[in-house]
Amino acid sequence: MNSTLLRLSKSKTTIAILLLAFLVFSGMIGFRIISGYNWIDALYMTVITITTVGFGEVRPLDDQSKIFTVFLILTSIVIVGYVISVLTEYLLSQNSFEELKQKNMQKRIDQLQDHIIICGYGRNGTQAAKKLIAYNKPFVVVEQNKELIDKFESELVNFIHGNANEDEVLHRAGINRASTLISALPNDADNLFVVLSARQINKNLRIISRASQETTYNKLKLAGADNVILPDKIGGDHMASLVVVPDLIEFIDNLSIVGRSHVNIEEIEVAKLCSDADEKTIRDLDLRNKTGCNIIGFKNGAGEYIVNPEAEMKLGVNSKIIVLGRPEQIQKLNSVYNIR
Repeated sequence: MNSTLLRLSKSKTTIAILLLAFLVFSGMIGFRIISGYNWIDALYMTVITITTVGFGEVRPLDDQSKIFTVFLILTSIVIVGYVISVLTEYLLSQNSFEELKQKNMQKRIDQLQDHIIICGYGRNGTQAAKKLIAYNKPFVVVEQNKELIDKFESELVNFIHGNANEDEVLHRAGINRASTLISALPNDADNLFVVLSARQINKNLRIISRASQETTYNKLKLAGADNVILPDKIGGDHMASLVVVPDLIEFIDNLSIVGRSHVNIEEIEVAKLCSDADEKTIRDLDLRNKTGCNIIGFKNGAGEYIVNPEAEMKLGVNSKIIVLGRPEQIQKLNSVYNIR
């Protein structure tokens, strides 16, 4: 609806400008032919007639020129009045449309619960947003660059225009209701400030921060970040691993965790698989026979990870399992246990 109104407003503006150009052109032709003016004088007479500024004629007009001038004045009153009204409407509609768009977006953000806040929409922020979209996770992006927002804004991405270092901006992003904050700003000092502010506002918030320098890692941890990612280090390690163990790394790269229809590996809360988890073991789940998936990892309630857990391991209510399988096997597991 909003886009339709904007297109209609632009169309009316185009018509108004064309009418004004036609009026000026007609006036010039008329004064040139009827009064015998040169092109400069014809343009001058046309402009002072249309704008009714009251300047004198280049030379006295004959009867035919006077009749043409009267006709030009009457026509210009209608056309110029229409042009002014359309341009005024267009300028007001631009401001109103922008305000309406911001209000609608803020309304959507205010309805979010347990969402993710991404601070910065650079390379890391964009990749994080793509993965969250693939998993249908609600999120808000805080970005200071308005041109970047206008370029990537869509129904899938909710943007807050502002500095993530300001508490008021974080509150607009719903930090009190959020479950996770990802600070992906290019400057380590900015990330540190965001982490400090976010931790002060929401003690239960999970905070993931980007860092450019290894010396910033401990500072971000002390500031309250749960996880600190060093993109350059990860990239370098990955490239070196492709030299040392290329087949293993290629196999891991081929494990898709993005897009529900192509997932090979996934983490699942044990509570979604059985209600009496305290009394069950991994063997009791029998996922291999039921779905074809293999359990390759286990995380207990204390947060400890176990690779390739034993079949007799007790599950526990707050535990999670990591399963590996082909996409169709993962889909079967989600279907059997009604996991969304």
